Amino acid sequence: MKYLSISYKIACTLLVLCATVPLSFAQIKQQNLKKHIYFLASDQMKGRGTGSAEVKKAANYIEKEFKKYGLSPLGEVGYRQSFEARVRKVVVKDSIRTAENIIGFLDNKAPYTIVVGAHYDHLGEGHQGSSRDSLGVGKIHNGADDNASGVSGLLELARHYSSNKEIEKYNLLFIAFGAEELGLIGSKYFTEHPTIPLENIQWMLNMDMIGRYNPENGLAIIGYGTSSKFPEIFEGIQSEIKFYTSRDGSGGSDQTSFYKKNIPVLFFHTGGHPDYHKPSDDADKIDYPSLRAILELERQIIDHSMKQPKMDFQWTN
Repeated sequence: MKYLSISYKIACTLLVLCATVPLSFAQIKQQNLKKHIYFLASDQMKGRGTGSAEVKKAANYIEKEFKKYGLSPLGEVGYRQSFEARVRKVVVKDSIRTAENIIGFLDNKAPYTIVVGAHYDHLGEGHQGSSRDSLGVGKIHNGADDNASGVSGLLELARHYSSNKEIEKYNLLFIAFGAEELGLIGSKYFTEHPTIPLENIQWMLNMDMIGRYNPENGLAIIGYGTSSKFPEIFEGIQSEIKFYTSRDGSGGSDQTSFYKKNIPVLFFHTGGHPDYHKPSDDADKIDYPSLRAILELERQIIDHSMKQPKMDFQWTN
């Protein structure tokens, strides 16, 4: 993702700190999160740069998981929605490459749908121009936090809800976005070429960099002001981790594309760190227990939102 500072937390609302009593109803599996991140952020994936053979391997991995969970394909060709992305500012040979969104649908025969998203691309070997390591160009940028962490959450929520025996009151659309690092291109493309009507979307949940929880700062949940229903949805929420909310719906990740289409959004983010956009963003630095707790929090929020009628939208700026 594009760097989003947590320094503005003073202007946000601290909601919950319940770290002493673990939740007894945990349904998110930490070992699954770890498995996904260690695969996606391995050196063999060479940083998942847009247009690379390795990012295609990541797309195949996500599609395979969607199939395993029984999600229906809702791309334009199967699970895939293809688009073009420019990997350099100046158009030269090989600067325009094909990228893909991977889209799976959990059809509960409901009129409205909750979108859950995370981007799966990263910086490759640093040639895309956004490495923060002046000596890092040519080195693999594994992107464990940015954003293998978010993709692991996407897959684990997809697994949970597809295996849930209850028929939910909303459908769920799971999207792994391509080319986010090049300017939110995948999410912009989806919102301009949606595979479900945008007016049928209840709200959108985005995960980008949720693997490096800092208890001094807490988890940022951005977009709280984009619907008048979010305060009610958050009532009764319990968490093992500290989190705070920010009203604004825009920011440096894919929820912004949905916000600009008048769709309520929440963006989950654990903040910047010294390994951001550097070759050192590796899988062994992820805080896996806290990542699981973040997914449990998201699950509660999704469940509470399913008790709401169609949500309104509010501009926050």
